Amino acid sequence: MTDGEPQSALAKLAEGLENDSRLDGLRSWYRRLAGVLPSGRALDELRGQSLGHPLHPALTAMPLGMWTAAVVLDLTGGDPDAARRLVGAGFLAAAPTAASGLADWSALRSVESSRVGALHAGLNGFGAAVFGLSWCLRRSGRHRAGVMTSLVGATIVGASAYLGGHLVFRRGEPAASGGA
Repeated sequence: MTDGEPQSALAKLAEGLENDSRLDGLRSWYRRLAGVLPSGRALDELRGQSLGHPLHPALTAMPLGMWTAAVVLDLTGGDPDAARRLVGAGFLAAAPTAASGLADWSALRSVESSRVGALHAGLNGFGAAVFGLSWCLRRSGRHRAGVMTSLVGATIVGASAYLGGHLVFRRGEPAASGGA
């Protein structure tokens, strides 16, 4: 977007979150959580140093891709067992993705970015939990409820992905885009 172009409602909402002090409690919680991250080489690798760019964006393709594929199977009458396996695999892939995201979050440069980043992380955690519930429902034979739960989860992680993009493309955060 160039200067002078109208902002979307989503962009305005994301910018409003930057200054929303109600997110400071969540920021504090993530700051404490980031304190358990390893230091030195392990932290560098969680940030993708050997790759030459952050690990987190690459890892997000795994859970998001699997969950998206499951939703497509669900909506097109695909194999319900395959959809359940994809939901479960995406749930498992969310843990290393979250660890790399937390490593990037811990290097954010401003209060405003860390507010948006904390909400991004919180939504991702909530979305992953919803997909975990979907897997449990499907596993117990409640396929239809599992499908509906996956649709909710997809909405949550989609909103979170928008906030992650906001950090990189609007806020220009090097931790999120490669400079950490």
